[in-house]
Amino acid sequence: MTWHRRSLAGLDFETTGTNPEMDRIVTAAVVRYGGGRPTETCRWVADPGVTIPAGATAVHGYTTEAARAAGRPAGQVVAEILDAVVALVDQGLPLVVMNAPFDLTLLEAEAERHGLRGLFGRVAPRVLDPLVLDKQVDRYRAGSRRLESLCRHYIVRLDTAHDCGEDAIAACGVVWKLANRHRWLTRVPLEELHERQARWAVDQQESLRQHFARSPGREHLALTVRPGWPVTPRMRPGVPPGE
Repeated sequence: MTWHRRSLAGLDFETTGTNPEMDRIVTAAVVRYGGGRPTETCRWVADPGVTIPAGATAVHGYTTEAARAAGRPAGQVVAEILDAVVALVDQGLPLVVMNAPFDLTLLEAEAERHGLRGLFGRVAPRVLDPLVLDKQVDRYRAGSRRLESLCRHYIVRLDTAHDCGEDAIAACGVVWKLANRHRWLTRVPLEELHERQARWAVDQQESLRQHFARSPGREHLALTVRPGWPVTPRMRPGVPPGE
């Protein structure tokens, strides 16, 4: 039985912002998807301990006050998320994470912030990133590669984008559809596929950096492209991204 016929684990966060090293988890979901069994979803709301900017609230709907009222202490939530992911990875499930370097770098930073052992210090997850996989198998397709766009392309249901539970399930659905369409992926062992994605991601990130560098008015964005997959290396103080 190929890996895409077995269950997949999925992970998704909604956060206080877009810096994975500095921003915090607001909502989280860990799912078990496929494999001939009903989808199981675990959800969390955290009090991030910081103000949630209006821009982030506009994306996921949680104000600072709402997160404080509904959420539990961030350290407890991060510990439970780590335990849930480790439990699924220990069962041999691959971990599906859309744009993995953001969510997994964020999770490692949150673990360190709360004095917890990070995910990669506990297990060696075999990560499947629908963004990296899609870019590799269909690299010249024009248009957005956001999750909503991938769902439209692969005909995967996503009723409420930026709901972490629905996003995690949809990302798993995209990986399943993508693997079913490009069957050669299912013949690659998960360990090898993880390593291939690391190489593909570096090439994709460098291509994006070059694209920005030669685009008038967007040259500054080249410095925001950070290499590394499935986590990005910690930035050194005073050193711009990409150096």
